[in-house]
Amino acid sequence: MCKVAFHTLGCKVNQYETEAMGEIFEKRGYTIVNDQDYADIYIINTCTVTNMGDRKSRQFIRKAKRINKDAVIGVVGCYSQIAPDEVASIGDVDIVLGTQNRKDIVDLCEKVMENSQKIKSVGNIMDVSEFETLNIENVKGKTRAFVKIQDGCSQYCTYCIIPFTRGPIRSRNKDDIILEVNRLADAGFKEIVLTGIHIASYGKDLGNIRLIDIIEEINQIPSIERIRLSSVEPNMITEDFIKRVKELPKFCNHFHLSLQSGSDFVLKRMNRKYTSKEYLDKVNLIKRYMPNVGLTTDIIVGFPGETDEQFEETCKFVKKIGFLKVHVFKYSPREGTAASKFKEQINGRIKRDRSKKLIEISEEMTKKYLKGFLNKRMDVLFESDVKDHVETMEGYTTNYIKVMAPCKSDIEGEILTVLTEHIKEEEIIGKIIEDI
Repeated sequence: MCKVAFHTLGCKVNQYETEAMGEIFEKRGYTIVNDQDYADIYIINTCTVTNMGDRKSRQFIRKAKRINKDAVIGVVGCYSQIAPDEVASIGDVDIVLGTQNRKDIVDLCEKVMENSQKIKSVGNIMDVSEFETLNIENVKGKTRAFVKIQDGCSQYCTYCIIPFTRGPIRSRNKDDIILEVNRLADAGFKEIVLTGIHIASYGKDLGNIRLIDIIEEINQIPSIERIRLSSVEPNMITEDFIKRVKELPKFCNHFHLSLQSGSDFVLKRMNRKYTSKEYLDKVNLIKRYMPNVGLTTDIIVGFPGETDEQFEETCKFVKKIGFLKVHVFKYSPREGTAASKFKEQINGRIKRDRSKKLIEISEEMTKKYLKGFLNKRMDVLFESDVKDHVETMEGYTTNYIKVMAPCKSDIEGEILTVLTEHIKEEEIIGKIIEDI
């Protein structure tokens, strides 16, 4: 029986697509093994958001060949899509497949094994107009499940290569989404996370449906208890949207609201389609309807031309918002994007210093936010054991606070009430009410 291993880089969308490809292999009689184990086939699902993603992809290709020099190596995803010739030129690569036609991956691997010929199958993603459905019928785990509802992006931020690797926006058929969520509900999952490349644009290519409609329909599925969104754009937040989700008992009071910079000058150069004031207005709107909301975000430091003063604007703006968590990224130029041609590239040391400072601010904000939830009863969906802690599990509240609590039995997949007690680093320690 042939064995196949997957190595996945990048976002939750990539992880979802890897799981779907794995299921295709399993249905054809293959056994899935760990990516560190001996396998007949290694599939690397790549990310190209940063140069580091490309480098990690190449490193694993070499590692896989060291494990089994005769293995078939397939490279799929964004790196393959944007640079197919570069990937194909890597000596040990047998298959180069982009961000479409992943359903053909087993056939391509078997063709290589039969004929010992290399295959490059990468089309023009900009010509693709239909959402490629990669169904997952047997999801592993029993807590949170990611459901991909959309692909592609038409925003063209000047720093981002994704529109060129994923193509234009394509939305998944509503009935297909609901069918998958029902399967997940039947499998015991309590929380659904709607994900995609740009989920705020869901439905724009379909004409008569939007993201809120999908959320409202999932809310009606009895055994699903939580609905969460992956990253969304500020311009998606309207009073009508917030009012409607506020009425849904299963919608989580947590938004990952993409910011990227607190400087209007930098935002404009990034081709972000809002100002800092407009962003703040959206935050205030959310807080008006959801006072305990957890807000997380992404910020890029060292964008070309960003001055010390503009970076300080970002720091002050971040403090004003009061995020639960800020994910900080040092700007990485990507060939093919407008920003890679900007002349005012920032020195690496300056980027490191700015990143360090913003991370410190983020850590301070996290602690300040968490303090507001001490000595309270909070419902936690427990997900996993805590490493090196006997009979202790951790999970998340609706507003995305990580909580750790001692337990007497396996409570994975259960939503239990916890009395919060004290803060440890970036999570809260508490006691399950039933155990008190």
